[in-house]
Parts: sequence; structure tokens; C-alpha cells
Amino acid sequence: MPKVNRIRQTKIAVISTFCRDVLKDFFMLKLILKYKEDGIMQGAIFDMDGLMFDTESVFVKAWDYVGDRLGIGPAGFMVIETLGMNLEVTKQKWRERFGGKCDEAEVERMTYEYIDDYYANNHVPVKKGLKTILDYLKGHRYRIAVASSSPENVVKAHLKDADIDKYFDVIMCGDMVAKSKPEPDIYIEAATKLKLPTSECYAFEDSESGLKAALASGCRTIMVPDLWQPDDVMRQKVAAVCKDLDEAAVYIDSDK
Repeated sequence: MPKVNRIRQTKIAVISTFCRDVLKDFFMLKLILKYKEDGIMQGAIFDMDGLMFDTESVFVKAWDYVGDRLGIGPAGFMVIETLGMNLEVTKQKWRERFGGKCDEAEVERMTYEYIDDYYANNHVPVKKGLKTILDYLKGHRYRIAVASSSPENVVKAHLKDADIDKYFDVIMCGDMVAKSKPEPDIYIEAATKLKLPTSECYAFEDSESGLKAALASGCRTIMVPDLWQPDDVMRQKVAAVCKDLDEAAVYIDSDK
């Protein structure tokens, strides 16, 4: 074969390889940009009380017990008024409601007296569909976080008791952020630790203050009602309202 032909073929082969690589990079870039534009969901952030566990009903009984002991009558209704709020805001709500009628230290002592006795004899009550949705998310390689207003020691104890702590990549608690729900801080921080933008995270909530926090953070918010039922305004703001976590898993699977 003449030398000039060999050189020409070599040049053609090099140019062909170059063009193929350029086209490959071009289509890969288009795919990446499409994923970014579509906002592919990669994270899931869960509230805890009333969402994963039926702990709110335990608190209703605890505060009824506390109210009776203090002579102010059953105070379980305060659970509704403090849904999704951290300990400091909860204490403030009690002060606003009862003023000097009850000693703050005694309320806290008797609350934990009842709660500690309950969990010494009972497992944390798990909500329907919890393990189903966690298995689904883990199986589809979602990064998963908890964003609970409860203190860290309580959150970790409940997750361990329910044998689901292994599912979570990040745990954010009420005593880890300065501002309580309905401020969005805890969701923003959870997403940051997951190394994801909030727009690529689902948020699962049951309370009004929690929903406001999740929505304000930019998470795609799914409500699973517990003690508080959403009004029409809230229903229009959230991505979905699901009766339980089983239904929430079905929604996520269809939300692609």
C-alpha cells in the first residue's frame, strides 16, 4: 500500500475517533442537563413523631396524666397546639396557655416519668407502611434523612427500637438547629448534609408547622395526616396527601 494512502487512512481513523468522542460527550452533556432541568429526585427527608411513629397519641396520654396531677385538667389537647415544634417552643406554648398555673419543671418531670414508663414496657408504635417505603427508597438508592423536632437522644432511641436506624444517612434533630419548625432550617440542613439541593428531596410530614417548614425549604412535600387534617389551602400547596406511608411509596414510584 502506498505510503500516502496509509497516512490518509490513519488521519481518517483519528478524525473518526475524535468525532465519535465529541458526539458521545455532547449527548452525555444533554443527558446531564436534562436530568438537572427535570429535577431528578434523589433524597427523602422524614419527620418522626406522627409520621413514622404514632408517638403523638402517647404524648396525649402523658399530658392528660400531667394535667390531672397538676390540677389543671387533662392537657392532652396541647399536643395539637405544639405539633412539629421543638422543646423550647413547646415550653413557650405551655406558658402562654397556663401561665403560672403549673410549674414548668414539674410538667417536664412528670411528662418524662410517664413517657419513660411507657417505653420501658412498650416498643415505639410504628406507622403503617414505614418499612415498605424505607425499603423502596433504599432499593432505589435514595439518600435518606430524619428531620425531627424531638431531641437527638429521643430520635436515636426510637429509630433503634424500631430497628430502622440503618436506613438513615443523616439525622437532624430539634436540638441541632437554632430555629424550630415552621422555619425551614432543619430541612435545609438535612438536605445539605445529604449533599443534595432541597428541590431534589422529598419531605414527608404530618403537622401544619412541619409542612410549612418543608415547603419553605423547597422540598417536594408529601403529607401523611395524623392528628391534624389539612385544609384546602394546604392541599393545594403540597405535592400529595397520602392516607399512609404505603400510599406515599406508590406515589413516589409514579412520580417519575
